[in-house]
Amino acid sequence: MSFIARLPATTSRLGSRAAVLKPASATAAVRASSSLSSGPESRSLNSILIANRGEIALRVGRTASQHGIRVTTLYTDPDARAQHALSSPFSFNVGETSAYLDGDRIIEIAKKEGCQGIHPGYGFLSENSTFAQKCTQAGLVFIGPPPKAIEAMGDKSRSKEIMTTAGVPCVPGYHGENQDMDFLEAEAERIKFPVLIKAVKGGGGKGMRIASSKETFRDQLISAKSEAMNSFGNDTMLVEKYITTPRHIEVQVFADKHGNCVALGERDCSIQRRHQKILEESPAPHLPEATRKDLWDKARAAALAVGYEGAGTVEFIFDNDTGEFFFMEMNTRLQVEHPVTEMVTGQDLVHWQILVAEGAPLPLTQDEIEAIMSTKGHAIEARIYAENPDQGFIPDSGRLLHVRTPETTEDVRIDSGVIVGDEISSHYDPMISKLIVRGSNRTEALRNLEMALEQYEIAGPITNIEFLKRVCRNPDFVSGNVETGYIEKHKGELFAKEPLEDEVLAQVALSCLLNDASGAKVAGPAGETVGFSPAYQERQFAFVEAAQTPSETTASTAPFNVQIQQTGDATFNIVVNGKSFENVKVEQQHSAPSSNVIASFFPHTRLNTTIIRDEDIITAFQRGRQYRLKIPRAKWMEKALRIKDTANSVLAPMPCKILRVEVAEGATVVKDQPLVVIESMKMETVIRSPHDGTIEKIVHKAGALFVVSALAITAIHAHGIQPYNSNIKSALNHPLTGANYDI
Repeated sequence: MSFIARLPATTSRLGSRAAVLKPASATAAVRASSSLSSGPESRSLNSILIANRGEIALRVGRTASQHGIRVTTLYTDPDARAQHALSSPFSFNVGETSAYLDGDRIIEIAKKEGCQGIHPGYGFLSENSTFAQKCTQAGLVFIGPPPKAIEAMGDKSRSKEIMTTAGVPCVPGYHGENQDMDFLEAEAERIKFPVLIKAVKGGGGKGMRIASSKETFRDQLISAKSEAMNSFGNDTMLVEKYITTPRHIEVQVFADKHGNCVALGERDCSIQRRHQKILEESPAPHLPEATRKDLWDKARAAALAVGYEGAGTVEFIFDNDTGEFFFMEMNTRLQVEHPVTEMVTGQDLVHWQILVAEGAPLPLTQDEIEAIMSTKGHAIEARIYAENPDQGFIPDSGRLLHVRTPETTEDVRIDSGVIVGDEISSHYDPMISKLIVRGSNRTEALRNLEMALEQYEIAGPITNIEFLKRVCRNPDFVSGNVETGYIEKHKGELFAKEPLEDEVLAQVALSCLLNDASGAKVAGPAGETVGFSPAYQERQFAFVEAAQTPSETTASTAPFNVQIQQTGDATFNIVVNGKSFENVKVEQQHSAPSSNVIASFFPHTRLNTTIIRDEDIITAFQRGRQYRLKIPRAKWMEKALRIKDTANSVLAPMPCKILRVEVAEGATVVKDQPLVVIESMKMETVIRSPHDGTIEKIVHKAGALFVVSALAITAIHAHGIQPYNSNIKSALNHPLTGANYDI
C-alpha cells in the first residue's frame, strides 16, 4: 500500500483564487500569504534528472513516475549496482566517488538526455547556488529555490542579518568576517561561555563544535575549521551563545512563484548525536499553541524575506528554560525528515516541489493545511543508520546480509535505498532507511514505533536499532521531556549493557549443531552425521559477545559455554553456563540464503530465533532484540597466526583517513587525551588515549588511508599497557582473517 498521497496533476482548480496582496514587509506578508494567488502560466515537466543517490533518488523518482514524468538517474562507480541506479532505464555512470558534486557534468547529461529539469534531492548540490544558477542558464528548471535565496540563507552570517531585519529573533553572537583566532576568542568571552562554533557554510552537523570554556575554545575552533574546510571548502566560522537546555524545532515551509507561503507544521528534532538528528516528530510535544503559531509566522516571514520558492525548513533553537526561540538557519531544500510532515498533512511534498517548479500556485491554503493536520494525529521518524552507538556513533559499512522490515501500512512507512545484498559504502552517508510511524496521538505513535523497531532486523553492519529501542523506552522521552543534550544526559541508561539471555545461546548452539556450522562431522550409531538422529555424543560450543569497540578482544571476554545432548527425535538436553534446559523440542528449522530460522519448545516457552552467520560472527534475533556473538578463535590458531592481545593499542575504528596526529613519540599522555583525528564520510572523529601512559611508537602519519577497521595506528606503553604489536601485519595478511593490507 502506498503511503504517499497522490495529488491531482492539474492545478487549474486553484487558478481562480484571489490574488495575494504584496505588503511592504515580509512580516506583514505572512498573514496575507495564507491565501492562494494566480500568476504566470504553468510549464509542465515531462522529464527530469535526479542529481542524487540512494533513498532520496528513489523517493523523488517514485513520485515523478506516478505523475507521468520520465526519470533519469546517475550513479558513480561505487554505486553501479545501487537500487537507484537500477530503478530507471535511463541511468548514467558519472565516474568517481565525488562525481555527484560535478555540476557541469550533471547538466551536460541532463541536456543530452532531453531532461527539462533537475531535482537535487538533499545533500550534494541541493544547496549550491552556483549549480542552481547554471541550471537556469542552461534552460533547465532547478526544482528548488532561486539561486539568490540559496545564497542568502547559505551564508549563516548574512542570513542572520536578513532575519533580524525581517523581525525574526536570532541568538546573540558574532557573525562577521574577522576570523582572527584571538578576536574570535575575545568575542566568545564577550558572549560568555558556553558558545557554539559553527561554519557559516555548514549544515548536517559538520563544522560545528561546542566550547564550554576559554581553555577548550581554540582546540574546538581548529577542529571545526578543519571539518568545515573538508566538507564545504570554506572554514569561516561564526560564534554564538550556546543555550544549555535547547530543543531543536524546525518549521516546514512552502512558497510558490506567486507570493504565497504556508507552514506545514513543525518538527521536533531534539534527539541528536554528533549534532545530527536521529529521531524527529510532529507536532512538537508540550509546545504552547501560541508559541507554535508564532513559530509558523516567523518561519513564513523568514522565507518571504529572501523571495523563497519551493520546499524549505526554517530551524529554530527553543530555550526550554525561558520558552524563547531563536532563528538558527534555513535549509533551502527538502529535508531528510520530510516524511514526518507528509504523515501529518497527507501531502506529497515532492509533488508540491514539482508543481511549484512548473509555476503552479500552492495546492492548499494555510487554513486548509491546519484543518487537515487536526485530523492526522502524531508522527515520528527514526533514522536507521549503519553506525556503532557504543563507539561514539562512528559510521559502519559492509554488506547487508539479512534484512527483515516491519509490515508497512497507512501508519507505518519505510523509505530506503537498499535491499539485502547491497553494500553500505564507506564513501557516503551510512543511512540505511527511515522508519516513519503515525498514531492518533503521541502515545500511540510511540507504541507503533517501538513495535516496528522490534520487527526490524538487519545483519551485516552494526546499526543503531537497539539504541533507538532504548530511547523509545526511556521515561523522559516517553513523557516528551527532550532537549538536544538528551543522549549525553541519559547515557547511563541508553548505553547500559543488557544481559545475554541463556535461551539465545541455546538456540544459537542448536542452530550450529543442526547445520554443522563447525564443519566437524560427528557420526551417530547408524553412521549418520549430526542431525535428528536418535542419539549421539554430547557436543560443546563456546561463544563470546562480539566486540562493539576496537579495544574489545576475545581474550578479555569470558566465553559462554553450551553443552547439547540429543535425547530423542528432535529433542535435546541443553546446559548453558550450568543452567539446564531439559527436553527442548525443535519444531522446525528453515534455512534461507541469508538466514536460518529455528523454532523450539523450551520447558517454559516457545521461541523463534533468526540466526545469520558471517564467518565467525553470529547475529541472532529473538523476541524483538538483536544479539551479536562471536565464535572465539582457538588458542592454537592465534598462536599460529602470531596474534597478540591488542586491547591496549589504539585501533582505527572504521575505514578512514588520518587527518592529524596530535602527539609525538615519547610523549606522556593521560586518559581521554586526543591522539589522532580521523575522517570518514566527511565526519571527523577524535581517537583518544584509553589509559595514562607514554607513546611508544607512531605507526602512521597524517594522510594515511585505512580500508579495514582493525589496524593499529598508535601504541601506548606504561603502567602495564602492552607495547605495540609488531606482529599484527602477519595476522592481517593471513587468508583466514580476510585482509591483505600493508600497515
